[in-house]
Amino acid sequence: MIYLEHKDTLIKKGIIKLLEIKDSDIRLTNLYQCRHAVDKAIHIGGASSAVIPMVSLFYGGIIDLNVSQPTAINQDIFVLSKGHAVATLASIYSDLGYFDRALLKNSRSILSPLNGHPGPLLPGVHIATGPMGQGMGVAQGFAIAGQRTKAFDVYTLTGDGELQEGSIWESVMYAGQQKLENLCVMVDSNGGQLDRVSSLHFPFNSLAESFASFNWRVFEVDATQYTMVLSALSVFKHEERDGRPTVIICNTTKGHGSFSTYMNNHKVSISEDLLDQESEILSRVRDRREKLFGEFMNSMHDKDSFTDIIQILKDHARSVGLRTEDNNHGASKVENISSPVYTQKAPIRDKAISYSEESLPTLEKGKAYSAHIIIESAMKVFAKDERVVSIDSDLASTSGLQSGVGFVDKSRALNVGVAEANMMLIGEAFAVLGGNVWVSTFCPFYDWKVMRRIAVGHQERLEVIRDKGWLSEGHGIDLTMLATAADLETQSNGATHMGNDDALLLNEAAHVKILTISCPQLLLSALKWVMEGNKGIVYMRILRAAATTLYDPQLKFEYNKAYLVKKENTALAVIVSSGRGVHEALAASDILNSRNLPTEVVDMPSVDEEMIMELYQSGKTIFIAEQNNGFLWMNFQKVLFLKLNSINREKLIPLNTSHRDGLHYIHSGTYLELVKHYGLDAESLSKQIINHLK
Repeated sequence: MIYLEHKDTLIKKGIIKLLEIKDSDIRLTNLYQCRHAVDKAIHIGGASSAVIPMVSLFYGGIIDLNVSQPTAINQDIFVLSKGHAVATLASIYSDLGYFDRALLKNSRSILSPLNGHPGPLLPGVHIATGPMGQGMGVAQGFAIAGQRTKAFDVYTLTGDGELQEGSIWESVMYAGQQKLENLCVMVDSNGGQLDRVSSLHFPFNSLAESFASFNWRVFEVDATQYTMVLSALSVFKHEERDGRPTVIICNTTKGHGSFSTYMNNHKVSISEDLLDQESEILSRVRDRREKLFGEFMNSMHDKDSFTDIIQILKDHARSVGLRTEDNNHGASKVENISSPVYTQKAPIRDKAISYSEESLPTLEKGKAYSAHIIIESAMKVFAKDERVVSIDSDLASTSGLQSGVGFVDKSRALNVGVAEANMMLIGEAFAVLGGNVWVSTFCPFYDWKVMRRIAVGHQERLEVIRDKGWLSEGHGIDLTMLATAADLETQSNGATHMGNDDALLLNEAAHVKILTISCPQLLLSALKWVMEGNKGIVYMRILRAAATTLYDPQLKFEYNKAYLVKKENTALAVIVSSGRGVHEALAASDILNSRNLPTEVVDMPSVDEEMIMELYQSGKTIFIAEQNNGFLWMNFQKVLFLKLNSINREKLIPLNTSHRDGLHYIHSGTYLELVKHYGLDAESLSKQIINHLK
């Protein structure tokens, strides 16, 4: 027993010495990146303090990865939440064989996949991250997926500066409550941030207690040396778990492991002279560490009982890309082995959701249905495919998602409470893993900052697929934001809940497909369209109250297509609308037709450029009537401006909540009060159209 304990201690000592050698190699590679970066710059302070936690994780026998197929299920996942440490990540990933070392040159350049923050342009990286505290939330989502299948663990590195972001604590609360014992968060607690590199604006005097209060298992370690970090990771990996997620608070300093005080800064351009100076000192440190490892191996060389220990350490060295060379006394030299590129192209993903068409609800034209009832009924059918996942944020009664998906599998029907950022981060995680994911809340409640970063990552995935890189078709994300209570549907809840400006704001967000649903049948058809797969990020605005079915069951939804819902051969005017406004437009058309002013009605759930041009060129007067601040009107202007040299505004009439008094927020009122106040009810619309035509 004493020998076994001694043997275990010797193996641990040897592994620590190998990690210290690898530490030097990674730091030298970080300087190499800086030397060859387009701006000679690097986030050196945070990249340096992140080396010991990340080297411990990737070279200490902790994380299980399939480098050849990074998207394959049943392997551990790492998320670099503190994206400023991208240099350390890139140095490690090139060393492990995710990509060629040549990619480390010219980083931050527009021609390089290695940016100032990590993203899927870089092989093996799952999401785009920065310093915004969002990567931890996505890691939590991965852990939920891993816990469902008991298939993998999830590791993430965040910074103590990042912990000032509110989304972090939404994730901390949820992960503790969900007992995500397969989630390990390492906090690079280096005591600095951008404006104050030697201290935090808001120091955490009881960070361990804060995590513990949310049911986390906490290790607080000295991260200026490897022993305690590796020990804490080993406990998480190998010892029995107790239902709590794990956080390892790695106490260190910004720039730790570097030598010049200049390296303690956040982001700096480093001169050639200073790079030479730093590289020379780091190389001497590596030589000293190599010598100490050789002496350690020599001390066991002539003892037969230690032969197996020597072989174990040599095998471990080989597994982490180090080669040991023996002399007459044992190991005397440790070289870094240039790794080949192991990562292969990911296999194509079939994203189409399989379901029974006959099992979907049948809707009767002319009959009214509530959107959440349609969604609940449809999701009971769609969710039989285990890739369908939903996340609500305490408004499940308005979406129908949780009751529908949960009817099939409650583990795929999540509710995060009043935490919309966390909702979206979990949704992104399931989408990255290939799910058809639905998140839902009121229109104004979506977190723009989170949405934008998700879209950045999605764009990078699309670029890699287009350029035939490491991702194949089907590796974009399918994330549908079911935005409830669009336009005037929140009624008496008031301005903070009213969705009259959301579509206008998101219209400028790249890769977000916006559609506004007017009719139960259109909703059902749009749901089926999403289930075809590969639709990307969809922002689907739905009505809260029941609406009359306008379309036949044969309707097939197409994005960027409008529908002529009322045709008049001798029409003088056309009313273009969406959502609840279509129903008011139809009623207004009936009034106008009774007064010998034949008027057509177009439902434009998404922007149809061809229809816009066709309507304009028809010579008819076009009334763009919307129960919001003018989403369609803005797109009419954009399309016509881009396609025509001149525009006749006399036949383009906007009627919306801002056309009289300018942009503003809408206060409380019943639907009938609000629609009349803004002149968007059928009677008011017909009067305005009559006055204009006269």
